[in-house]
Amino acid sequence: MSSVYYSAPAFSLRFLPIWRRNFLVWKKLAVASVLGNIAEPLITLVAFGYGLGSLLQRIDGIPYIEFLASGSICMSIMMAASFEALYSAFSRMHVQRTWDALMNAPLALDDVVLAEMLWAATKSLFSGVAILGVIFALGIGRHPQIVLVLPLLFLVGMTFASIGLIVNALARGYDFFTYYFTLVLTPMMFLSGVYFPTTQLPAWLQSISQALPLGAAVRLIRPLILGGWPQHVLANLAILVAYCVAGFYIATVLTRRRLLK
Repeated sequence: MSSVYYSAPAFSLRFLPIWRRNFLVWKKLAVASVLGNIAEPLITLVAFGYGLGSLLQRIDGIPYIEFLASGSICMSIMMAASFEALYSAFSRMHVQRTWDALMNAPLALDDVVLAEMLWAATKSLFSGVAILGVIFALGIGRHPQIVLVLPLLFLVGMTFASIGLIVNALARGYDFFTYYFTLVLTPMMFLSGVYFPTTQLPAWLQSISQALPLGAAVRLIRPLILGGWPQHVLANLAILVAYCVAGFYIATVLTRRRLLK
């Protein structure tokens, strides 16, 4: 039985109807969902970008509002993907029993996990596009490089959705997610260069920051939004892909152990 748990995920196109089902459900409340996901970054941009930005004019020669906007979009993708992979996926798995109903169809559990991961990434991308619209309205990010931001945002969404599904497989209730947001995601925001350069951190914290997925996302996406080109592209992409692949595998194994008993 253990070989069933730990075998490599089996990919197939059977995940598509599950993804479509989630999309159709979301579509009914799409406007409210997107507005809810962009509310926090908008508040952050106004409160910190213009409030603190009036005192802290520039960081590394960049206006603070631009520095913050180009980092907060990565944070927003992280939060949107994590929320969907945690609260929404847990509701479908445990509360609504949607996964049980799906398993009565000719579907494998791996198809369900893959669909949940890709749907969470897609939903976070919708929020990212809306935030890009706000950034454009502020006169930021109007560069040709911006077209490269969208696939990167989707990769970031996949990464945090995969990690979130690990927590989802371990959770026994919604309260469990509070620990993940408080003890993992919130510290990551402050260690990844969203609000201030990581060079301001002690050397040992800078080393940790270099290995964080949100830090890699910020290092890739911020230069593109500001009209430049990121450095160490392959290294940062490798960090995101490693977290995504490892996270999805672990999430699949844990979900199998939970549901295929």
